[in-house]
Amino acid sequence: MPFLDSQSWQKFLTNHPNAHIFQTAAWGDLKAGFGWQPARVVSTSGTCGAQILFRQLPFGICVGYIPKGPLGFGWAELWPEVERISRRRNAVFLKIEPDVWEENWPLEEILPMGFMPSRPVQPRRTVEIDLRGDEEDWLAQMKQKTRYNIRLAERKEVTVRQSADIGLFYRLSQETGKRDGFGVHSQGYFQRVFELFSSHGGCALLIAEYSGHPLAALMIFSQGRRAWYFYGASTNEERNRMPAYLLQWEAMRWAAKQGCDMYDLWGIPDEDEPTLENNFLKREDGLWGVYRFKRGFGGKVRRSAGAWDRVYHPIFYRFYLLYSRWRGGEDGS
Repeated sequence: MPFLDSQSWQKFLTNHPNAHIFQTAAWGDLKAGFGWQPARVVSTSGTCGAQILFRQLPFGICVGYIPKGPLGFGWAELWPEVERISRRRNAVFLKIEPDVWEENWPLEEILPMGFMPSRPVQPRRTVEIDLRGDEEDWLAQMKQKTRYNIRLAERKEVTVRQSADIGLFYRLSQETGKRDGFGVHSQGYFQRVFELFSSHGGCALLIAEYSGHPLAALMIFSQGRRAWYFYGASTNEERNRMPAYLLQWEAMRWAAKQGCDMYDLWGIPDEDEPTLENNFLKREDGLWGVYRFKRGFGGKVRRSAGAWDRVYHPIFYRFYLLYSRWRGGEDGS
């Protein structure tokens, strides 16, 4: 089975135009600058492939991770080579998070023996907005309050523009992280991801302003017919002008212009819909605050097939789990 460089892998992806962005060569190149080593393998028949990320640990061991893959069909042909490279690199374990929704997950047909359910890296539950139809169709699926807030922002003279000012975005992200109590990526990380994806039109940085003063920002990505909202930030100023609502509206419009028909808002509490609806007004911890905001856009709540680990060194694996819990989780997007 051939191993591909970045350019050859991207050529392979032409046969998989709706691959998740985490399986693109650009995402592997991004992670290569921040502690991961991408390895890209394709089956002999060429019907499936996977971009595997390896992260080196002390003592000559590493961890392996396939985010939102493999791609294609006939995965059984691919697994022996994935297993060989994982063992050759002395991986403690290999984690896979397939790009499959839970309701479409034929476990017995896809994963070989030896994989077990594990803690996910990426948020498991999300809100997915259908961008098919026109803008009136989008508005019709929203909650009334969200429609009102989008129009209110326009009336209150909030404007949205595209920008390449990553320094500004990073400063807003730091303010948001401090306010809401979560860590943010470095400015260098944001700069690199923007450069890699905006160079071919797959990313936009949108800034919401009032009288030239930035109030909120987001980075949106597109790949094939899907778009994702991974990174957002805002100040505490002028919140009564509802800049975040207009910002998401303009992100939806941008995604549609890229040819996307689905927009993934990326990350809500991992609870069933009745629990979400019964608690979103009561809770502010974790992702509950963002769910209150995201639900207003009228998308569908979806849950991924989750994460699965193939363990090669059980003792090191237990130590790794303890360490990752202590530091607050594993590397995500």
